[in-house]
Amino acid sequence: MSTIFTVAVIVGSLRKDSLNRKMARALVELAPPALRFEFVEVGGLPLYNQDLDDEGTPPAAWADFRKTIKGVDALLFLTPEYNRSMPATIKNALDVGSRPYGSSVWNGKPAAVVSVSPGNIGGFGANHHLRQSLVFLNMPPLQQPEAYIGGADKLFGPDGALTDASMREFGAKFMNAFAGWVATNVKR
Repeated sequence: MSTIFTVAVIVGSLRKDSLNRKMARALVELAPPALRFEFVEVGGLPLYNQDLDDEGTPPAAWADFRKTIKGVDALLFLTPEYNRSMPATIKNALDVGSRPYGSSVWNGKPAAVVSVSPGNIGGFGANHHLRQSLVFLNMPPLQQPEAYIGGADKLFGPDGALTDASMREFGAKFMNAFAGWVATNVKR
């Protein structure tokens, strides 16, 4: 029997017609069977405030989020680019999961970053800014292939399905590489 790895999918965009969410669904569909996915919503997490941890009164949403992330093997982040950086939803999720000090739920979990944008540079700034945080949190990010997906507003049909054949081919290649990365780097 082959090993199945659980991957949390974190989408940084809150829009109902988010290109990042559409791409996340497409990548999950293109992934090999060794990966099982769980979409983890981060838009409702209260902003991180260390006082709440110090006082022993963290919001239930933080505790639930930390428990969920602790229970997965790896992370797949999809991020838009806001002002050449990742959105606040992802940064807040990273902060919530990295605290209290010494109890980070991110430690050692392999990750992949996909930036999705209608613009030509495909969210390059957000992608690298997020990678910087992942390295600090001791989450080895997949290095190759890199995924800066520009022109994303032209890749999906009216039903939200990925219709671009070359992007489907790239997505399958990316997800196969990610599966190999997870298998090599996961710590159980």
